[in-house]
Amino acid sequence: MKIVALSGSIVGSKTKTAMEKVMKMVEQKYPTHDVHLLDLAQYSLEFSDGRNYFEYEGDTKYVTETIMTADALIIGTPIFQASIPGTLKNIFDLLPVDALRDKVASIVVTAGTSRHYLMVEQQLKPILAYMKAHVVPSYVFIEEQDFLRQEIINDDIVFRMERLVEDTVLTVEAFEEIRAKKDAEYDF
Repeated sequence: MKIVALSGSIVGSKTKTAMEKVMKMVEQKYPTHDVHLLDLAQYSLEFSDGRNYFEYEGDTKYVTETIMTADALIIGTPIFQASIPGTLKNIFDLLPVDALRDKVASIVVTAGTSRHYLMVEQQLKPILAYMKAHVVPSYVFIEEQDFLRQEIINDDIVFRMERLVEDTVLTVEAFEEIRAKKDAEYDF
């Protein structure tokens, strides 16, 4: 199973800290899975201009193709101005509409306060559903107070992150089983 953890911001450290923690959890619990972190701060991405993803080159092509070859995508995003950052939206704009078909997507959010916790329900989940992802219903919301010196110090958050990792992997496995049963119905 190929799991891509996407740190969807080019500024700050909280989202990257959270996604590195998720990566370690996946690697420890599922050592045979291929896990890859895409930290958007490490790449020079072009803005989407309507071309097909395969027409881009360099980092843009690498990031989009890495996402499209994943079985699961764990998306980490901060909340900026009550929305996802433009860098993350640009990733979705670079991908074709059905880029996430048959992929499982789960979400980790970092925020200064709890005021915009519904952003995931109102903005991010609809984008993922439109792109045909199987979205893990629960997500992890991490506030400023849950961090200290680039560490997550809230045990409840750590527990919920562990559960999110497990739910992501189990959802991929469940959908693989469903597809296999459907494929077995055809006799060719």
